[in-house]
Formats: sequence, structure tokens, C-alpha cells
Amino acid sequence: FDIIFPALPCTILSVDAMDISGEEHLDIKHDIVKKRLDANGNGIESRQDGIGAPKIEKPLQKHGGRLEHNETYCGSCFGAASCKREGFLQRIKDEEGEGCNVYGFLDVNKVAGNFHFAPGKSFQQANVHVHDLEGFHKDSYNISHKINRLAFGDYFPGVVNPLDGVHWTQKAPSGMYEYFLKFSVTEHFKGAEVGRLRTLPGVFFFYELSPIKVTFTEEHVSFLHFLTNVCAIIGGVFTVSGILDSFIYHGQRALRKKMEIGKLN
Repeated sequence: FDIIFPALPCTILSVDAMDISGEEHLDIKHDIVKKRLDANGNGIESRQDGIGAPKIEKPLQKHGGRLEHNETYCGSCFGAASCKREGFLQRIKDEEGEGCNVYGFLDVNKVAGNFHFAPGKSFQQANVHVHDLEGFHKDSYNISHKINRLAFGDYFPGVVNPLDGVHWTQKAPSGMYEYFLKFSVTEHFKGAEVGRLRTLPGVFFFYELSPIKVTFTEEHVSFLHFLTNVCAIIGGVFTVSGILDSFIYHGQRALRKKMEIGKLN
């Protein structure tokens, strides 16, 4: 996938995936790159979280925080995303008014499920999927987006991905935009009242894989088969030429006979 969110900063954007088998992957970072975009859509920087991400200069102390200069101890944050030492709130301020281009790939099971892009840190609570938005102090989120590419499986020549190039601009204050992918694609927007986020803001892709397998094969014909085809083409050309020659010849003879009969009369 390759999707642009012109009004959602990279720091607050998370990627989650889940399916009907009960498997869940929250705040996926591996194989995903986020590129910060300015207000004009120009790239600022790219960063890859997880494996392969650049190292952070300040060391992570065993209790959870990153140590400042001359510090020797940092209390535990107990997993809180807004911990001062992690610099999360500062990154949100720094990226205010920015957008994000998120691209990469993820593996999903061959069963019905969904993956989504939504603001906030995601977690599971009482078997309910939750996104923590309290630390952002915002009443609405602009989930306008442009899908540069969204595909399942490996690329092959001639493939048509129905969502490639799709662009949607949000006009309501906030809400959830849903794509339902099966044999065709249907779209639905579920709005929310200002200041009351009854629905989780974000872009959701619900997919249901069908039990159909398409196998693409590429074969090269032998040289003998090539010669046979060439001979068949040449034979066809001679046959058509002979038919045209015979038609023209007999036509000319018939015309001459008519002309001669006309002269005799």
C-alpha cells in the first residue's frame, strides 16, 4: 500500500490489522515507512519504525524512559505513550499542520478481516479494540486521503487494482471512512458529532478473500514450432495471393470478351 494523509501527522497515525480468526496486530511498524509531508504536500523526512529504524541517541533506561543529560534514573511510564522522556507530545507539537505518506506492506491471513489507519495509540481492552485519543486534545480529525496504490499479492503485468488513484476529501467534522473489498469495492462514510467521537476516526479496509486461485504461466515455444508458424503464414500469403490473382485474371478475360462482343455487334 501507498497512502497519503494530507492532514494527519505521522506521529499520531497508527496501522492495525485483525481478522475473524482472532489474530490482531496493533500499531504495526515493521515493513512500514512514514514520510512527513508539509502543508503543500512536499516530503520532509522519512522514517521506518521497528526493525531497521535509526538508533536513538539517548539510551533507553530499563524503567522505560530516555535519560536526559546527567540523569541517572527515570521512573517507569508503564507503557504510557505521552511519557515526557519519550518525547511523544513534543513530536505532536512539532508536526502540527503536517501530513503523512505511509507506505509498505503487511501479511494478512487468508480469511476475512480488516486493516486500518487511524490516529491514536491502539490497544486491546476487554476484548474491544481501542485507540487512545485523550492526549491529543482535539475534537475532530481530518481523514482525507489519497490511495496511490493498494494491492493484494505480487505484481504482474496487466493487473488492475480498483482503488489505485482514489482520492477522498473529508467535508464533515470527523468520522470513519470504510472500504469493503470483495469482488467489487463499496465505500461508506460514518460521521460523528463535533466534540463527541462516537466512531473511531480513520480509514478502514474490510476485505473478504474469495476461494479462487488464478495461476499465471509463461511458456516459450520451440524453434520447430516457430518454423511451422512461419511456414503457415507464408502458405496463407501465397494462397490469398493466388485467389486474388485468379480473380483479377478471370475478371480481365470476362471484360475482354464483352468488349469484343460489343465490337462485333
